[in-house]
Amino acid sequence: MELTSLPLHRCLQLTFFVLLSITLLLPITTTIFQFLTTHLLITTLTTLSATILLIIRHKTQPYPVFLLNYSCFKPPNDRKCTYDLANNFVLQSSRFSSAEPVTFMQNIYLKSGLGNDTYAPPFMFEENQTPTMKNAIQEAEEGVFAAVDSLLAKTLVLPEDIDVVIVTCGSFSPSPSISSIIVNHYKLRSDVKTYNLSGMGCSSGVLSIDLAYRILRGSGRKIKNALVVVTESITLNWYDGEERSMLVTNCIFRVGCAAAIITNDPNRKSSSKMELTHSLRTHHGADDSAYHAAFQEEDNKGITGVSLTKDLIRVAGVNLRQHIKILAPRVLPLNQLVGYVYSVVMNALSGGQMKPIVPDFTAAFDHICVHTGGKAVIEQVGRVMKLADSVTEPARMCLNRFGNTSSSLVFYELAYFEAKQRVKKGDKMWMLAFGTGFKVGSLVWKWVNDPEPELDNPWNDSIHQYPLKTW
Repeated sequence: MELTSLPLHRCLQLTFFVLLSITLLLPITTTIFQFLTTHLLITTLTTLSATILLIIRHKTQPYPVFLLNYSCFKPPNDRKCTYDLANNFVLQSSRFSSAEPVTFMQNIYLKSGLGNDTYAPPFMFEENQTPTMKNAIQEAEEGVFAAVDSLLAKTLVLPEDIDVVIVTCGSFSPSPSISSIIVNHYKLRSDVKTYNLSGMGCSSGVLSIDLAYRILRGSGRKIKNALVVVTESITLNWYDGEERSMLVTNCIFRVGCAAAIITNDPNRKSSSKMELTHSLRTHHGADDSAYHAAFQEEDNKGITGVSLTKDLIRVAGVNLRQHIKILAPRVLPLNQLVGYVYSVVMNALSGGQMKPIVPDFTAAFDHICVHTGGKAVIEQVGRVMKLADSVTEPARMCLNRFGNTSSSLVFYELAYFEAKQRVKKGDKMWMLAFGTGFKVGSLVWKWVNDPEPELDNPWNDSIHQYPLKTW
């Protein structure tokens, strides 16, 4: 801040403080100067050592990492999964022994918070409606190629400039891998580093950014650009058994894919969206209830599905509390941190009778991308974090518009903030996601530029309808 922008009384206070400091320090400064001029060798060695230490610190300091840009896949309108389409598909393709599973899914769908504009995989629109490997590859390639094509076009990053490819897809791992499909399609360099993550659930979008962050911070700028592709596959994971805990996934998971360029190139800061300032991932799989909360297994008829247990919501709340205990000291402002630490100490001294307070994370962040796993999950996060409905609004609207797109959900939510023009340079944003295992991941971003409207924002044709007055 310039001196001229300060009020007059603040200028006078500052001037008095400077003059007083000079007066008090003058004798000490004179003594030090006389000592240094007398002992020239010591002065030279001290200066040289300080210079070397500064150079070492500069060379070893991790490089800042930026989100250059991202793109979300928006399927064509003829892939919309309305309630009627989903219901007809279940009735035509089901092999159920009774009407009970159909009635159960109808009730879950109607209470899910999903609207009529989510998207279904290609096989549901075919005459046969039988999912095949070919359909699964088609679903993957449609989302990946559309998102990456759009991303490369607007960032002006050439395929040969990509140093790292990180792909995450929780429950579809073909051979060759999806990362190999990308390398082949875009003819990437032969020395490109590829990572293929699977089985990590909805948190893997955040965790894949965390991986790119760690690679780029320690690469010495030999690696500059990481392409992160975040997707999921519904085709081969449609469950046609009768186990209720496994039928839930049919009702809430929908098609989605996102791609992002993460870079440590300082020359791209001026054209980047955000800087990643903090990243945290915690794994709670040592606890059996957390480990089994969302679990892929066979039912009693040998049909594979993902079981979402009734304990999932409790597990999400418990592990979120453990996660924020680690995150809080890194991000909270001092006043919030002091109050939180005091409550933790009192909790320990009282033998657990005085519960620790929940810090106000809205004091640390301007915006929060809450995990869009489902209506109950969003409500649980809101309760644990004591968040107002206005804070969870983007998550609720994202669930309505796109459903649970698994690992890519935080990017669709990020696009909502941009479409609503709610973010600006300097704003801090927290992305929070959960995943099987049980894992919790956080990304803390700072906007380095004011975002500009983009033609590929998936909300462009519907943002005027949101937020919905009822949900």
